[in-house]
Amino acid sequence: MLRKGIAVSKHPTASGETERTATLPDSAGEVRVIGHYRLLQKIGEGGMGEVWEAEQTEPVRRRVALKLIKRGMDSAQVIARFETERQALALMDHPAIAKVFDAGTTEHGRPFFVMEHVRGVTISEYCDRHRMTVRQRLELFIQVCEGIQHAHQKAIIHRDVKPSNILVGEQDGRPAPKIIDFGVAKATAHRLTEQTLFTELGQLIGTPEYMSPEQAELTGEDIDIRTDVYSLGMVLYQLLVGALPFDPKELRSAGLVELQRRIREEEPFKPSTRLTRMGNASTRSAEHRRTTVPALVRNLQGDLDWIVMKALDKDRGRRYETAHDFAMDIERYLCDQAVSARPPSAAYRAGKFVRRHRAGVAALSIVLLALLVAVIVTTSSLVRATKAEELARAEADRATAVTSFLEATLSSADPAQDGRDVRVVEVIDRASQQVASRFENQPETEISVRETLAKTFLALGQFASAAEQFEIVHRIRTELLGPEDASTLRAAINVAAAAWYLGDSARAEELTRQTLRVATDSLGPDHELALEATTNLAVFLDSQGKYGDAEPLHRVVLESARAHYGDDHEITRTAANNLAICLKNMGELTEAEELYREVLAGRTRVAGGEHPETLNVKHNLAMLLTAQGKSSEAVKLHRETLETKLRVFGPEHPHVLSSMNGLGMALTADGEFDEAVAIYEELVALANSQYSSTHRKSLLFRSHYGSCLLKMGRTSEAEEVLTQTYLGLSDALGPSHDSTIEVAELLVELYEAQGQAEKSAEYRAKLE
Repeated sequence: MLRKGIAVSKHPTASGETERTATLPDSAGEVRVIGHYRLLQKIGEGGMGEVWEAEQTEPVRRRVALKLIKRGMDSAQVIARFETERQALALMDHPAIAKVFDAGTTEHGRPFFVMEHVRGVTISEYCDRHRMTVRQRLELFIQVCEGIQHAHQKAIIHRDVKPSNILVGEQDGRPAPKIIDFGVAKATAHRLTEQTLFTELGQLIGTPEYMSPEQAELTGEDIDIRTDVYSLGMVLYQLLVGALPFDPKELRSAGLVELQRRIREEEPFKPSTRLTRMGNASTRSAEHRRTTVPALVRNLQGDLDWIVMKALDKDRGRRYETAHDFAMDIERYLCDQAVSARPPSAAYRAGKFVRRHRAGVAALSIVLLALLVAVIVTTSSLVRATKAEELARAEADRATAVTSFLEATLSSADPAQDGRDVRVVEVIDRASQQVASRFENQPETEISVRETLAKTFLALGQFASAAEQFEIVHRIRTELLGPEDASTLRAAINVAAAAWYLGDSARAEELTRQTLRVATDSLGPDHELALEATTNLAVFLDSQGKYGDAEPLHRVVLESARAHYGDDHEITRTAANNLAICLKNMGELTEAEELYREVLAGRTRVAGGEHPETLNVKHNLAMLLTAQGKSSEAVKLHRETLETKLRVFGPEHPHVLSSMNGLGMALTADGEFDEAVAIYEELVALANSQYSSTHRKSLLFRSHYGSCLLKMGRTSEAEEVLTQTYLGLSDALGPSHDSTIEVAELLVELYEAQGQAEKSAEYRAKLE
């Protein structure tokens, strides 16, 4: 019965394989059979062709996919191109490419070919459905690149690489990609499963969202394998971000000329930047990758941004030469080796080395940032001193000396010299021990180097080492210029700040009071340094919960700043912001909100919406809204602020951590516990690495994490987090500090809910 109506004749093809010629009955209800293939169901159809799932009956029984040109589309030109293309497909043999089993024509000359039937879903759907991490996605994508590379070696250009043409199933429990529809677009000028755009003068072969600039030219005469590299870059962009750089609807709704212009000329956002502009969709993307938005942005920034943008370069001469080169750069990234997409500076290579060999240490990029800051500072000093040629020359010499010394420091992170892994902290510590002898009789240069090292130690969380460097700078300044000089007073303020970073608020307060007395006597109470010292003193009092003592100091600074510098001066705006924080802590929420909104309007007007000061006030206002019970408004404001901070500062900046904490608190208050917990888990890990697990910021973030767990009903986890946090806060801030008391109250709530009266009473006693 299966053979009814089928006439089969055999003749050799140019490649030596045997073709089948068969009829295909079209009458309703009749079984459709072509040679050894019984057609089961249509699984794809386009303007010129259709794809069927079929059953091969002999010599082996298996499921296959059969592609067939539609009746009426079998012109001589189309058939010739289809014939050429299927012969090329038969040459390929790679595990990432669907195999061609057979080929033939019907008695009416309609060509078909039979391919491996791929049971799977598109690569983007598979990755999201299995919540694959960035690393897992990259490993899967490398297999796709290898398949495309194989095709290129066979002189075949796909020209329509996109997620829907990369299906992923599983083999031996592991994801296995299969690239489909090789060359069909080139042969038939039409996709079987997706519409392709046409013009009277030419035809766009491929899919606009993934199309290279040279494909958009319509000539088709200047296409090479780098057009597939570009499309692969778009696929990787989508796998990493969860979106394309251009909105597909906008792109397709544009006229042909505008569509071509955008493809050829508009530069896409970097993946990390695109993610920060996605709003709520960025959260879903992060969840699909088992991470949070800040962590995903941090992951994409740097090498992955460079890799993707190299593949997407409008100038194909600057793209990867081959798909293999593309895959190898991803391999290098996964192995923490220098990638070719990034400018190969010595500093970058040193950073890669340290990341490969570090033992729980911060990235060397922090050190490079400190070096950059040092050079910028000394250069700025040089520009300001242009009228004094001798001073300018001295400044230039010092800038060169600082730069040379720090570059030599970086180069010491070399396994060939040490014969072992070198930690960044060791390198910077070694440098700090060499400063005195290296710059003997050059006190100003020594000061510049030590200040840079101190800032680097702060960035690495080495607060004791930072304090030591600031102490030495203060001593040298005092010996050179005396205790009343402005430079000496600035150094003294830094010493007190370092003590505060160490968690020693009492010593920070004492040192600041001393500095304030000297600054007031020598420079006057309204001098910038005197006001800064007063501000710091008030902040240190705030950190100890001494709001009653801090409030009048904040008001004094604000009043003086307004009188001497005006409402829009930085000192005035900072003073107003600090007073609002203090008022919030005191429970004066209405006055605090009025002050915040006033400051926010002023800072936005003067500095713009993305200035750090503006973002700081916006964050504080959102925190206040949470305290007032306006959690939905707070969540919205925190999301806006965090998105901007990620773009402006990068994912590891302390301002970003503060916004993560604020968003977590607002989400908890709004009942969005799952997202809040994900944020806090990432935040606690970041804080522990950037500060330390016993630093007050890490402890405060952990207390909010424990509160969220408690509200979710995850009491055993909450108990572990909160009890450890209480001990840490008691040591760092004292048992009577507001933050310590808040954690004790949470533990009372937890134990009462569990019916543990004895433990509840223990923590209730700590509140008395």
